[in-house]
Amino acid sequence: MNLKALVAAGALLATQSFAIVGVGFHYAPGFGTKMKAAEPAPIANNINLSHDGFDGMMQGFGFKAWIDLLPVIDIEATLNIQFGSYDASLWVDNPADGTVNEIPLEIELGGTPFGKANPKFVAMTGDLSITYPITTLPIIRPYIGGGLSYHLNSFVLNQKFASSFIQPSTFDEVAAIVLDQTMDNDAKSQALQAKGQEMKAQIQDKALDEGLNTSIGGHILVGLRAKLPIIPIAAYGNFKYYIGGDYPSEVDPGNMTVELGVGLAI
Repeated sequence: MNLKALVAAGALLATQSFAIVGVGFHYAPGFGTKMKAAEPAPIANNINLSHDGFDGMMQGFGFKAWIDLLPVIDIEATLNIQFGSYDASLWVDNPADGTVNEIPLEIELGGTPFGKANPKFVAMTGDLSITYPITTLPIIRPYIGGGLSYHLNSFVLNQKFASSFIQPSTFDEVAAIVLDQTMDNDAKSQALQAKGQEMKAQIQDKALDEGLNTSIGGHILVGLRAKLPIIPIAAYGNFKYYIGGDYPSEVDPGNMTVELGVGLAI
């Protein structure tokens, strides 16, 4: 009886544990990416713009599909979406009394799957990878590989970006409010907030027109996929290091991503 059970278990493990195709969803944080903060810089008379930065880990998620048809290599296609939030503000000076009015900006980024919130730097990366299994162990499949990467990332809301498209008439109207001696401070504050809303709308329109910056690079990876026989569920983990890619001058990419996920494998 024990011999029969042993033979049955051996036959089960000897069968192909790994599916021909699979799709999965994963957590995909990016490590080491930094964005420099910018002190208030003029975009018009009495109007400045500043933004904070971030340092460390960008949160993210992604999707993966893989094919194990070929006898020696496997093919993976991955889309990762990562983002880091930062604060940005317009600063309107009142030379009459030396006060400064802050107008926090909320930006809806065109082409990214996020609603209106604090500005976000968003990096989306599509990878096409060829991987080579290191061993032929059943159940666990370690591999190495690499391939091409297609990078898409959003703009950074900086002084150059904002000053290039906010309508000059808006600046003139803001200056007129600031210098109007017939308005008290409360009335000026309310009027400046209203003009701030107009500028926010202009920034949002520009964001939709601007779209995403695109570039091509490459990556290398090491990973592991695990799947029990018969059960159509697989777990996987990848570490990727990216080479190349074009980013805004304020962003220093860390080029490292981890993918931890599960998927359907058939």
